[in-house]
Amino acid sequence: MAKLTKKQKEALAKIDRDKLYSINEGAALVKDITNVNFDASVDLAVRLGVDPRKANQMVRGVVTLPHGTGKDVKVLALVTPDKEAEATEAGADYVGLDEYLDKIKGGWTDVDVIITMPSVMGKLGPLGRILGPRGLMPNPKTGTVTMDVAKAVSDVKAGKIDFKVDKTGIVHAAIGKVSFSADKIAENAKELIDTLVKMKPAAAKGVYMKSVFMSSTMSPSVQLDPKTV
Repeated sequence: MAKLTKKQKEALAKIDRDKLYSINEGAALVKDITNVNFDASVDLAVRLGVDPRKANQMVRGVVTLPHGTGKDVKVLALVTPDKEAEATEAGADYVGLDEYLDKIKGGWTDVDVIITMPSVMGKLGPLGRILGPRGLMPNPKTGTVTMDVAKAVSDVKAGKIDFKVDKTGIVHAAIGKVSFSADKIAENAKELIDTLVKMKPAAAKGVYMKSVFMSSTMSPSVQLDPKTV
């Protein structure tokens, strides 16, 4: 077993493992126990009482964080020529169609989000084996397949993220940066949790929100009390 560093021991000493922290307390604590020389991401892990193997218990959606993610999101807009100016003005980093499809076929995936139009999805089908594993395949459910390309691009740039429960019933999402104030981190966390609560499947029985943990890129996790939301 790897030995803990001095910084790791100091961070763990500040966490009361028997306590469920409020979201505001957790945000402040994660900032306090993060000691790295870069602006670490703040992540939320929410365990839900659902069975993701059943279609009627799948939890997937989008949320616009009030303070954004703090990350410069690279957006590729795969659109027809009549939509190129619209996508560019909205802030897309890359705009085009066939030339980018060829680049993706060659293995290029240096973007965070791909936004496209319904009429273009047929061309993206064969690229599923490249885009799918990287979470880049556009999907109408997450708003990345739309005729309103400008709104989709601006929403993503403003802090819109998509989330999906994994096979173990956990939703993982980056909700900001350690450089954010504790209040902003807490407000982003509340927005995601509120959204998850509203999306509770009718078929989910028992306790829906089983546990919530907040951490930064290299910090220990802090357990939050879902009831404080």
